[in-house]
Amino acid sequence: MRLATIRTAGATKAVRVTDAGLVDLGFADVKALLAADDWRAKAAVDGPLVEADGFAPVIPDPGKILCVGLNYRNHILEMGRDLPEYPTLFAKFTDALIGPEDDIRLAPESDAHDWEAELVVVVGKAVRRASEEEAVEAIAGFTVMNDVTMRDWQFRTREWLQGKTFEGTTPLGPVLVTPEELPGGVRPALEISCSVDGEEMQRANTGDLVFDPVALVRYLSTIMTLRPGDVIASGTPGGVGHARKPARYLQAGSKVVVEIERIGRLENTTAYPDAAA
Repeated sequence: MRLATIRTAGATKAVRVTDAGLVDLGFADVKALLAADDWRAKAAVDGPLVEADGFAPVIPDPGKILCVGLNYRNHILEMGRDLPEYPTLFAKFTDALIGPEDDIRLAPESDAHDWEAELVVVVGKAVRRASEEEAVEAIAGFTVMNDVTMRDWQFRTREWLQGKTFEGTTPLGPVLVTPEELPGGVRPALEISCSVDGEEMQRANTGDLVFDPVALVRYLSTIMTLRPGDVIASGTPGGVGHARKPARYLQAGSKVVVEIERIGRLENTTAYPDAAA
């Protein structure tokens, strides 16, 4: 199944995306759907077709936005680093999220806005200290994120948070795709890419993750209870602007496209907000 949160008439709706159109599932958004008992059955029901005014973040208000750094094997090795023993973790907050076609809000306080294409795991079942089987069952599906990062703020200190969660910077969507739709299932092997103004910057395969989605659910659920609608961004491959020589960053008016095969694409333009935003 392919699920989305659409904007319509001043509200949002959870829909199933089909060849015939968008099927209204009777929930305000995909997070509300995932929180329902037997959500898979409810997501499969027939319903009226609805028109969208646009797509919201597929999970508009996750309880947790958990992120992983340094997680693509080839990129780590090409940088001359050892493979990590444990995941490198940080977080974002909900105010950072935008829809898959919304403008990325550049921060006037930063001179180093960077792109990061990422596969995102969406949790569909509460789980704590998950076994392998429980972790597999807890994965509702996958979506796409561009983890736009203010590098100058990220590296002000040893902790990354301040460069990772600027408001209005992080596209998420356009859809959640359930594992049975993907090669590799809960460990999908998919082409992932990012282009800026038509020039390809990143290309890799999600099968190259050091810590795959099941491993991440097991690890993170050891620390905290994962709940329906929580999202886990699994890391970005090589090709980010900060690692280029010379470094290259997003400018106002840049068009950024992040795509994962069989899931979808984010198409966003960068812009500075009004002074009050």
